[in-house]
Amino acid sequence: MDTMWRSLSRYICIFFLLALAGLFFLFSNINILEKLNCQAVSMFYQHQSNIHSALLPEGPSPLDHNQSYCSQEPSPEEALEERDLLESIAWPQPQPHSVNVSLNQSSDPAHSLFVILPAGGRREWHVGNQLEALVHMHDFQGRPKSYGGDFLLARLHSSTLGAGVAGQVLDHRNGTYSAIFPLLWQGSAQVEVTLVHPSEAVHVLRRIREERPDRIPFQSLFRSGKLSQTTVCNLCLPTNQKPLCNYTDPHTGEPWYCYKPKQLSCDTRINHARGPYVNHLLVNKEALLFQSGVNIKVPIHPSGSDSVIVLPEKKDKADVERSSMKTESTRITPSGYYFQGSWRALGGGVMRQFNISSATQCLKGKVVYMYGDSTVRQWFEYLNTLVPDLKEFNLYSPKNVGPFMAVDSTHNILLKYRCHGPPIRFNTVIASEMRYVANELDGLTGGSNTVVFISIWSHFSTFPVQVYIRRLRHIRRAVVRLLDRASGTLVVLRSANLQALDPKVSLYNSDWFSVQLDGVLRAMFKGLDVVLIDAWEMTLAHHLPHALHPPPIIIKNMIDIILSQVCPE
Repeated sequence: MDTMWRSLSRYICIFFLLALAGLFFLFSNINILEKLNCQAVSMFYQHQSNIHSALLPEGPSPLDHNQSYCSQEPSPEEALEERDLLESIAWPQPQPHSVNVSLNQSSDPAHSLFVILPAGGRREWHVGNQLEALVHMHDFQGRPKSYGGDFLLARLHSSTLGAGVAGQVLDHRNGTYSAIFPLLWQGSAQVEVTLVHPSEAVHVLRRIREERPDRIPFQSLFRSGKLSQTTVCNLCLPTNQKPLCNYTDPHTGEPWYCYKPKQLSCDTRINHARGPYVNHLLVNKEALLFQSGVNIKVPIHPSGSDSVIVLPEKKDKADVERSSMKTESTRITPSGYYFQGSWRALGGGVMRQFNISSATQCLKGKVVYMYGDSTVRQWFEYLNTLVPDLKEFNLYSPKNVGPFMAVDSTHNILLKYRCHGPPIRFNTVIASEMRYVANELDGLTGGSNTVVFISIWSHFSTFPVQVYIRRLRHIRRAVVRLLDRASGTLVVLRSANLQALDPKVSLYNSDWFSVQLDGVLRAMFKGLDVVLIDAWEMTLAHHLPHALHPPPIIIKNMIDIILSQVCPE
């Protein structure tokens, strides 16, 4: 028995020593085991992502990060149209020696001036004539500029008459400009010329538009269970940094990409949001070209009088033609003008003023679809307030994002608003609620009871113009298809509008970016059976300060134009 116990004790000691050795090995190598486990999980998610990517619809491959934007190769017809559009909005390039000028050599509104022609002469102006003011640009040292490219705005107005009309600025590319105005009312008329940006600042804006389309980044939240991660998204992302999730729209081919989360699949995307603005976009002393009160939206003063008295229209039309200062080939025709605070459209039928009762009757039996950015959401909000029986249906949508819907069951009126697809700078949009306008239009039945509002421009200001052309091309095709299958459908397009600018906003949403996009919109939809609301001229001609979201009185005039088309006299 003693011999057996001694043998058993020896085996117990051996087993105890082996257990201690095993525990020592486990604790000393636990980090290695954890790493192996993480690698196994990562390999699983990578395999899952590969399967997901294989199931995604094929889209355009991302270009190198030095490229301005990602897109499919345009057809020969599309490439030709794109070239013509870019030529139509081409801005005068600065002379080589003027590219890197100092502030003192740039355009200074304080030293510049304008004079109503004929300078020093006396003449009569009548309704139906045109008025011309010649603008002379000088630098900060008072020297005349010898090249063009300044971004100027011109307005003719009368505060006593509540009148205003947008003028057209012609760049003579030698430091002088002509501001031309139609004379549309009798009485006083005052000229106003404003420098939005000097040519030197426009050169900077052109550069950052082409080189830094990422200056307003986007991001998406991915989540599955307790795992979540936020990654960067955009129209184009470098392919040499991280794996990408491809969200290219299968119908339009519109590209959109996000960096793939490390441990989540691409189909776990929850939302879309705007990221923090990128700073430090300017180099050297370029910031001096963007100063509030110095060279951003600063008025240019007149040399001599800035106003004229307009006499009644002459009876003899031939006399009017002879007295006009410009030949017929250079005469301008604005879309309308303000008089006594109300917009008077030039062409396109009689414009009516709508109140609660007449607006309700006009919209009776109508379905109104609104697609685009927050500037068309303003129309939804205005109509929802104007028509008393419209009740907004709670879709539990994020504030200012949508989608929104309002119903008047008594008069059978339905209003619906939905934001356009990316890029869109709203704070947070549910991923499933991001729809492309072209796809939404293709889903409409249309008809005489259907009205469609479209406004899409502001969120494209940070991208090269080609991106906007591609988006409008898809929308235009969808509009044509809609009108082909339901010709009674009323389609309303809203142009870009002027807004308040400061040094920061100028780099992301300058009026110069907007006027370029606006020129493209007008050219691409010219000749189509659509109604254009000229928000650009309606904000330029009005006396109230510019704002991204125009004040209610301007929105009222826009809605009056639309309802006059829905319910003509």
